[in-house]
Amino acid sequence: MNWEKLLSSKRWGNEDRFIGNQKESRSEFQRDYDRIIFSSPFRRLQNKTQVFPLPGSVFVHNRLTHSLEVASVGRSLGTIFYNKVKDQDAGIDDSCPLLCEIGNIIASACLAHDLGNPAFGHSGESAISHYFTTGDGRVYRDEVTEGQWEDLIHFEGNANALRILTHQFAGKGTGGFALTYATLAAIAKYPCASLAGHNKKNIYTKKYGFFQAEQSGFEKIALEMDLIKVQDAPLIYKRHPLVYLVEAADDICYNIIDLEDAHRLKILSYAEVEALLLPLCRDERMPARLAEMEDDDAKITLMRAKSISTLIGLCSEVFFNAQESILAGEFNQSLMDAIEEPFLSVMKEIEKVSIRRIYNYSSVVQIEVAGYQVMGGLLEEFIPAYLKNESKYHKKLVELIPKQFLTQDTDAYSKIMSVLDFVSGMTDIYAVELFRKIKGISFPSMS
Repeated sequence: MNWEKLLSSKRWGNEDRFIGNQKESRSEFQRDYDRIIFSSPFRRLQNKTQVFPLPGSVFVHNRLTHSLEVASVGRSLGTIFYNKVKDQDAGIDDSCPLLCEIGNIIASACLAHDLGNPAFGHSGESAISHYFTTGDGRVYRDEVTEGQWEDLIHFEGNANALRILTHQFAGKGTGGFALTYATLAAIAKYPCASLAGHNKKNIYTKKYGFFQAEQSGFEKIALEMDLIKVQDAPLIYKRHPLVYLVEAADDICYNIIDLEDAHRLKILSYAEVEALLLPLCRDERMPARLAEMEDDDAKITLMRAKSISTLIGLCSEVFFNAQESILAGEFNQSLMDAIEEPFLSVMKEIEKVSIRRIYNYSSVVQIEVAGYQVMGGLLEEFIPAYLKNESKYHKKLVELIPKQFLTQDTDAYSKIMSVLDFVSGMTDIYAVELFRKIKGISFPSMS
């Protein structure tokens, strides 16, 4: 793979459009960023759970604030890499003029990386899969292909993000968001079909990155940028190199920010958080600076900033040094897993504490359980209604589905995916409200 091909500014659905002067006020990749940030799916992230239930008086991160922070870190990672390359090769702007845009490409991809995640955090994905594996959805197994069934029983937010960005929804025009190929490829952490997405030995096949419905589209993107194809059936590609930086930005943010949120919610004490973050600060003056401060939240804010700065430096260094291996498709671990000691051990300890104390905290588990009930309840109503549409009740339910999600296709897979488009796009609050109303638990207001 080479950077000139990998940084394609060709636009999805508008491939023949003239690409303007990159010296305009906004580059093509900056336009990607703006299109995402002004979009409805992005705005809805403000009411989607990141880890903790959406709070009342105590602020914790939701999917939107998380995505904004990941984009900020991602831009830094990309900019640092470009500056390192330019220091090594002063003529890089002439030989590869779009390399200076790497920060903008990564920032755009980071903004979009969680667009496909349903309500209730990662449990929303599991709840959708659960409906098809052990719920009422099992009856549709014989109505879809093997690959399509894998899409359903292992519903994946990564693949759903690509679908949101490229799918032609009814009445929404062509080309989806019409993002550049480079931005679209940079969000595909697992560039393989669902039938191949269970091989933990390879970083690019731990999960899958596109549904059967979007496979031909992803092939088009991969061909344009000369991504390395591993096999045709089931389809597998090696990662676009910028995926590593998008992934690193996400890893940095959730590992550090979850500790900050846990302290705000009094799940972790100040002493516990300090013990985890202080070794990441790489600042000999930090203990003295902390001693001068009285507010624990302010202390953690300072350590959080220093820790993120340290991890940005470490991950960007790994990416730069491993550039040859990454471009050859041979780098088979995340940047975070390749950082030097003692920082790697510190991050492993943070991961252990997060799993034990944060992700298994009672309110987190409660929202996950609620997600199963709500998401499963919505699917058991809307999927049979849309596929069968054989009663007045079914017809009423179908009328509740916005027209943009309805399809002209008549096969079961397309119709199921249309319902999943509707349900997975809901915010936590809307999903709960609609569930309560259609189950007769509450009644709609007449005002």
